[in-house]
Amino acid sequence: MIHNSLTQAAESHLHSLCNLDSRALGSAGNRYAVNWFSQSVELHGFTVETQCFDCMNWASEGASVMANGVVYSAHSSPYALGCDVRAPLVVISTLGELEGAPMRGKVVLLHGDIARDQLMPKKFPFYNPEEHQHIYSLLEAGHPAAIVTATGKNPSMAGAIYPFPMFEDGDFDIPSVYMTDVEGTSLARYAHEIVHVSSHALRQPATACNVVARKPGNTDRRIVVMAHIDAKAGTPGALDNGGGITTLLLLAELLKDYVGQHTVEIVAINGEDYYSAPGEMEYMQRNEGKFYTLSLGINIDGVGYTDGHTAYSLYGCPPGVADAIRAGLANYSGLCEGESWYQGDHMVLVSHGRPALALTSERAMELLATIIHSEHDTPDKVDPARLVEAATALRDVIWRIDMLEP
Repeated sequence: MIHNSLTQAAESHLHSLCNLDSRALGSAGNRYAVNWFSQSVELHGFTVETQCFDCMNWASEGASVMANGVVYSAHSSPYALGCDVRAPLVVISTLGELEGAPMRGKVVLLHGDIARDQLMPKKFPFYNPEEHQHIYSLLEAGHPAAIVTATGKNPSMAGAIYPFPMFEDGDFDIPSVYMTDVEGTSLARYAHEIVHVSSHALRQPATACNVVARKPGNTDRRIVVMAHIDAKAGTPGALDNGGGITTLLLLAELLKDYVGQHTVEIVAINGEDYYSAPGEMEYMQRNEGKFYTLSLGINIDGVGYTDGHTAYSLYGCPPGVADAIRAGLANYSGLCEGESWYQGDHMVLVSHGRPALALTSERAMELLATIIHSEHDTPDKVDPARLVEAATALRDVIWRIDMLEP
C-alpha cells in the first residue's frame, strides 16, 4: 500500500513539473517550481532555506537569415542579444581562417570544423578550454555585426538538439543565431554578398533561488542529497531533471520521521542548465568553510528511464563509506553500478574533497543523443516506480551512513 501511494505521488510530482511552460532559469515557471518544491518538502517536516541570486530571463520570438531572396530557418542563440543586421557575409570554417579574417561590421558564418563543438560560456567556472576562449577573443576583437553558426549534432555537449547553438552565453554580446549544417552549406554560397540577419531576442534581469530543506541531526555532520530543478527552454525536462526532483520529494516523505546523528539536507539546485551555473556558485559560497562537515553528497540527474537500470557511481569515497553505499543499494534489482560521469552537480562536492554518490540512467549516453534537452523529454519516458525504488534505496544508504563512526 505504501509503495502504491509513493508511485502515485511520483506520477503527480512529475506531471506538476513537466506541465509548466518552462523551467528555464529566470522564467515564471522556474519560480513556480521552486515555490512548489519548497511547500511540498515542508509538508514532511523539513525546514526550508531559499538561497536567492541574480540571473537573466531570456526569450526569443524567432530568427531568420535571408540571402539573395532565399530565407533560411534559424534560431536565436540562447541568451544572445537580438539584432536586425544587413551586411556582407564572411564565411569561416577553421580557426586559422578566423585568425586572419576581416570581420568589422560584417555577418560572420561559422560552419564546418570550427562549429563542431558547443563553446563553453566565457565565464563558466568549472571547465573552460583554451581553444574556446581563443575563439571568443578573436570574435570580440573582430567586431562583427552578427554571427551565424551552422551546426550538426554533438550529443556529448548539447544533448539531442539539432542544430545546436554554438553559443549559449549571456556574457557574450555579439548577436548570434544558429541553423543546421546543411543550410549553412547553402548559405556559404553567398560569401561577400549582403545578407539579412534578424533575431527577436530579449534579455531581462531576474532572480532565482536554490532550495535547501533540512532535518537536523545530533552532530554537525551532514548528508546532502541534491538534484537540479531547472530545465532547458523548449523541453518538458522529465528525465532532465523532473525525475531527480521527484526522487528528492519521495525521499523527503520517506524521511519525515528521521532522527539521526547527521543533518540531512535535500537540495534543489537551480541553474545547472544555465550558462554560468549561478545556483552552484551560490551553494558553494554559502558552504565555504563548512564542506568538511559533509560525510556524503548525493546527486540525482537523469533517473527513471523506462528502459535499463538506474546506474550509480562513487567518487572519492573511503572504504567504509563505499561499503555502506553498496550494502544499502544491494537489495534493489533496478540499480547497478555504472560508469563515472563528471558533468553533474556532484562535482561541486568532489572538487571540495568530499565523498559523493551519483545516480543517473544506465543508458545516459543514448538519452543524451536522442532525448535530453529536446521536446521529446516527456513524462512518458519516466517510470514512476523506478523513482520510488531510487528514493527508497537512498533512504537505506542514508541510514547506513548515519550509523558509521565519525
